[in-house]
Formats: sequence, C-alpha cells, structure tokens
Amino acid sequence: MFFFFLSFLQVLKSVLLFPTIERMAASPQGKLMTPVLCNLRYAVYIPIYFLSFLPESIKASMVRLVLRGLQSLDESSIPASVTLFSVDCVANAMYLGSQEMVQVMDRDNPTIEKNLDKIIFYYGSNDHWCPQKYYEDIKKDFPEGDIRLCEKGIRHAFVLDASKEVASMLTDWLRADLTIL
Repeated sequence: MFFFFLSFLQVLKSVLLFPTIERMAASPQGKLMTPVLCNLRYAVYIPIYFLSFLPESIKASMVRLVLRGLQSLDESSIPASVTLFSVDCVANAMYLGSQEMVQVMDRDNPTIEKNLDKIIFYYGSNDHWCPQKYYEDIKKDFPEGDIRLCEKGIRHAFVLDASKEVASMLTDWLRADLTIL
C-alpha cells in the first residue's frame, strides 16, 4: 500500500544543501576522515563506551565546551549531539560514513539531467566536504541548472549555528513553487 501511495507523489523541488554527491573521499575533509572512518573507527568505540556512563548534564556540558567557538550556537542541537555518547549511535554513524567514502564517487549526471528543473543546488564557498571546485564543475556541466554558491559564509554544518537563516532562505526560494499547490 505504501508504494502505491508513493506513485502519486509529485515532487515539485528538491534542494541539495552543501551536496556531498560526488568524490567524497577526494574532498579535503574526505582525505582526513576516510582513514579514520574506514580503518580507525573501532578505536573510537572504547572511549565513547566509558563516556556513555556520564550523567546527561555532564555530556551536555562537554558538547557545549566543544561547540563553544560557534558564534550563535543553536541550543536545540545540544540534545541531538548528546546522543553521540552512545556506542551504537557512533558505530552506526561511522560505518555509514565509511561506506559513503567508498561508494560516493561519481556524480549521477543522468539523474541530474532528468530532474534538473526540479533541483536547486546550494554549495558552500568554503566547504571542506564539497569544495568550490565541485560547484564550478557542476555549473560547467549543467549551465542551465539552478546551481548557487553561498555568499553568506554559511558552513556545511549549518544546523549548528545557521538553521534559522537557511530555513528562511529556503522559504524564499520555494515560495513560488508552493503557491501552485
């Protein structure tokens, strides 16, 4: 029944924010994280196991300490970050990351071409997961696409300190498409 319902779903727009859709392991952050995620992830599990026994308030304080450099930390990110003190959560996230490093290689140009009128790409100007070169490459390959480069200094992990700004920006972009509903 679920699949039957999906056949009637009409996608008007898809927004790819800081899209890690190609060459993940070759990106600056990918070069750093691939060995960690693929070979050293098991070493992370032991300290996380011991940290998982700490009271929630101490875990939250540790998260705040690590994120203290953010100009405007979104407090709602603290509870989500505290879940990273779970071995199961960390193991799953790191395994997923290792698989992404191995499998996300080439951009899926046929799918992009087929759906280009429904996709907005938003690249960061200083993104270590999908560098500006990736923006330039896709812009060259799909010059008629809606492919934008951030000029506001928003970073890849925008949910930590710019979620409201990004939500407002998306609302403005999608307003015209939503009015036809």
